[in-house]
Amino acid sequence: MLDINHSSESKSDNMTPVIQLSNTSKTFGGVRALINIDFEVMPGEVHCLAGENGCGKSTLIKIISGVYTPDPGANISLMGQSYEALNPTQARHVGVGVIWQDHALFPEMSIAENIAIEGFVELKSKLIKHKKIKNVAQRVCQRLGVSFDLDAQVKTLPIAQKQLIAICRALVSDARIVFMDEPTASLTQSETKHLLNVVRTLTDENVAVVFVSHRLTEVLEIADRVTVLRDGKKVGVYDASEMTLEKLTEKMTGLTINPAVINHDLTKNETILELKQISRSGEYKDISFSIHRGEVVGITGLLGAGRTELALSLFGMTKPDQGQIYLDGKIVQFKSNIEAISSGVAYVSEDRLSLGLIQDQSIEDNLISTVLNKILIFGGLLSFKKKKLIVNRWIKELGVKLGATSDAISTLSGGNQQKVAIAKWLATKPKLLILDAPTVGVDIGAREGIFEIVRDLAGKGLSILLISDEVSEVYFNSNRVLHMSNGCMQKEYIPAQCNISELEDAIYGKNI
Repeated sequence: MLDINHSSESKSDNMTPVIQLSNTSKTFGGVRALINIDFEVMPGEVHCLAGENGCGKSTLIKIISGVYTPDPGANISLMGQSYEALNPTQARHVGVGVIWQDHALFPEMSIAENIAIEGFVELKSKLIKHKKIKNVAQRVCQRLGVSFDLDAQVKTLPIAQKQLIAICRALVSDARIVFMDEPTASLTQSETKHLLNVVRTLTDENVAVVFVSHRLTEVLEIADRVTVLRDGKKVGVYDASEMTLEKLTEKMTGLTINPAVINHDLTKNETILELKQISRSGEYKDISFSIHRGEVVGITGLLGAGRTELALSLFGMTKPDQGQIYLDGKIVQFKSNIEAISSGVAYVSEDRLSLGLIQDQSIEDNLISTVLNKILIFGGLLSFKKKKLIVNRWIKELGVKLGATSDAISTLSGGNQQKVAIAKWLATKPKLLILDAPTVGVDIGAREGIFEIVRDLAGKGLSILLISDEVSEVYFNSNRVLHMSNGCMQKEYIPAQCNISELEDAIYGKNI
């Protein structure tokens, strides 16, 4: 459990809502994205906006922040003042701050400039003193209790620090309500814990926070209330202290999801992958384990555990300094990922947006990108017949929901993008599939769909290495779970023979 002081007492007593919407709808080309939504947030409250992709969460945030104009008949009340619609400047001036998933920072500019920029762009003066910018940035950093080298360029920072800079920038504008869109999607558990403590710092100062996240466990830890949307409609508003993960999932999806551990010992099956004391300086040390045919082996651990570094070596992107890797009983020494792929190893990257898929390219072109050499005909020309067969097969088998295969991959939801990322590697007919954080940015319903695919693939004999810092993911979807810490393997757990709390205690400590 996360170490967050959570009070179940309502903060709404004798207070005027920071924001209150009534009868709010939004239509795009005949499609109703929001239907008669009522929504309110109180000062100092952490309010979660929950729902699957496409339910209307982002549309609602964009109406409040002035990006979209609602359909006629809506009423928006901010700090007690009523509006039919807002523009972004109005919203910012009345205290609305939004931290989008991509942070919208300027990578070549300094931390101080990124934090203070909104306060200075509206000034008429063409000359702005750098010292003044740093002073503004320093004050807001002190307010949140965070410390940065304010002269450093933002592009040099990890995602977790960029998230904090985006929060600081919102506070420069005197935000009274801050919307956080998937703020923890790319963060580890330890980084998430720090961010949630920053959220509590904001609410202690009576700043309201609207939290959007697919990680429902942290939602229930941090939120006072939860508003659930489904298909553009409000399902209801719930006290987080009275909500469980199962109840919230059911409200969001309309389905009942009952996770159960895998209770199959496959260690007597043929060994597909075996590692014998492989090490790589500064990344991992003395790693030994095996994966058998049809087996799912999970690896979990904290930031810096070396999980992705290990995966990259298995995929031929880096080379171990010592030890042996056996594939199908034969020693392999991959010089490149091309050699790994030709030997039957596939790798779905943790960074789907940058490394896993080409967002501007079509769904079909992304899907065949790993097998182009197999669908060429005389003269190096592409066989459209072979391309169509491969694309249609995997779209159908993985249940990808789309308009047309010629549409850009960016038009798909996170869950469907991930299915395409998996499909492009399945097209290579691998022996071993490495899934590195496969559900980052994917909602709860789509996550279950992805793990149904994982179980189905394993049932057909594919060996899978599942890497995640979400303990529940590896616990409920692996035959065996390996705990990795500081580059070393600590212990093996068999979910059918232990409680999830045992694994969590080992990873996070009993007092976390």
